[in-house]
Amino acid sequence: MRFAAPGCLWLLLGLPVLAGLFVLAFRRRRRALGRFGDLRLVDRLVQAGSTERRVIRAALVLIAAFFLILALARPQWGAKMETVSRRGVDVILAVDTSLSMLAEDVKPNRLAQARAAVSSFIDLSRGDRVGIVAFSGAAYMACPLTLDHAAAGIFVDVLDTDLIPVRGTAIAEAIATALRAFSPTERRYKVLVLITDGEDHEGDVQAAARAAAADGVTIYTVGVGGPGGEPIPLRNARGEVVGYKEDRESRKVTSRLGESVLESIALATGGKYFRSTPEGIELRRVYEEIAAMDQKSLTGRLHTAYEERYQIPLVVAILLLGLEAALSDRRRGIAAPGELRGEAAA
Repeated sequence: MRFAAPGCLWLLLGLPVLAGLFVLAFRRRRRALGRFGDLRLVDRLVQAGSTERRVIRAALVLIAAFFLILALARPQWGAKMETVSRRGVDVILAVDTSLSMLAEDVKPNRLAQARAAVSSFIDLSRGDRVGIVAFSGAAYMACPLTLDHAAAGIFVDVLDTDLIPVRGTAIAEAIATALRAFSPTERRYKVLVLITDGEDHEGDVQAAARAAAADGVTIYTVGVGGPGGEPIPLRNARGEVVGYKEDRESRKVTSRLGESVLESIALATGGKYFRSTPEGIELRRVYEEIAAMDQKSLTGRLHTAYEERYQIPLVVAILLLGLEAALSDRRRGIAAPGELRGEAAA
C-alpha cells in the first residue's frame, strides 16, 4: 500500500489535540454542574447526564477523524499490469556518457543537456516504443524498448559518466547495440537517435552506419557542445572542480564537437543531423520527422498506477459520524421524583 498524498498524514498529529479538547470540555462541564450542588444528584436530574455516552461519542468523532485523514492521504494498492496497443515506431536513444560530456561549453554541461533532451523526447513520444542505450568506451542497453514511458524516464536520471567504467566514445558499438535491440525481421519502423559530442570515437563508425542502413534503421544524430573546444573539468565527491583532464604529456585536454562524423552517420542512413540547443528544439524536430514516418501497431505491457482506495476509509468515517449523531446523550430512564427525594434525604 502507498499514499498518493502522504503529506496529509501530518494531520494525524492533530488528533491528540482534539482528544485534549474533549477532555477539557468534559472537565469544564463537571465543574459547572458542581456549582448547583451534589454532582450525583445533579447528574440524575439533568436529562443529558450520561457521561459514558459522551465519552463514546467523543471516541467515535476521534476515530472518524482518523479515517477522514486516511481518505485525504489517498491510500492506493492493487497495482497491475495491462496490455496496451498503440501505433508508432521503435525509437532507441543512445546517449554518450563519456568524460568529454562534462565539458561546460553548454550549461550546466553537455551531459545534463543531453539528459534534458532525452526526457523531453520521451514526453513527446506518446505512441512510440522507446529504449535507451548508454555508451562511453563500451555500450549497453540501459532500458529495453517499452511503451511504459514512465519507466523509461527513470533510466534517464541514472545516466552519468560513472555508469560505464570503460573510457572512450564507442559510437560504433552504440549503433551495434541498438541494432540488436530492434526486431531483425523488419526493415522499417526503426529509429536511432544518437546524442553525443562525436569526439574521439572508436571503431569503424561508417561501417556501423552502413549496417544500420541495411537493417532499415534511420539514424538522427544530435551534437552536444560547441566546435570551439572546452576543457573537461574533474570534480570531487562534493561537486567541486579539482582539476581538468590531461593527456599523457600533462597538457590540458580540450573537447570539441565532432559535427562532420555525426553528419556522415545521419547521411548514410537517410536521417538528419541537429545541433543541441538549451530549448530542446532539435528533439522536437526529430520527433516531427519520426511522426511523419509509416507507423505500425505496437503492443506492450504497462505497469498501471495503483488503484485509488480512499473510498474505504471515507465510508468508515461517514458511518462512524452517523452513529455518533444517532447516539443520544440522554439516559434510557430518568429517576422518579420520589427516588430523588429519598436519595437527597439519605
